[in-house]
Amino acid sequence: MAKQKIVGIVTSAVQDKTIVVTQVTRETHPLYGKKFTKNRKFVAHDEQNEAMKGDRVEIIENRPVSKTKRFVLSKVLEHGHESVAVKKAEVEEEMDAKMAERKAKTEAKKEAEKEAAVKAKKAVEKTPESEEK
Repeated sequence: MAKQKIVGIVTSAVQDKTIVVTQVTRETHPLYGKKFTKNRKFVAHDEQNEAMKGDRVEIIENRPVSKTKRFVLSKVLEHGHESVAVKKAEVEEEMDAKMAERKAKTEAKKEAEKEAAVKAKKAVEKTPESEEK
């Protein structure tokens, strides 16, 4: 019998040499056709403590290691904690750019309002003079 391989995301890596992997699948109800998510949790043995919370990993079925552990970590496919840091930096850069753009727009708007106010004052000043002449 072939050993079962499961790909999921590490949701807990607090215990020593143990990780909890959550597999999320989207299924469609056979009668109503509505899509819903199913979450399954697996406890796996991680000998070198290489997986961290947020990592995408592959685990393989194995003989029982303890009462709940029936899987062993095969490999870490993607380090989630690193990609989160990269995404955070990208978001911060994007937010800084947007803030600078907004600031420039507000300054331009204020300058335009000042110019309009100056033109309005000049127009008001010119109107009484032309009436007197």
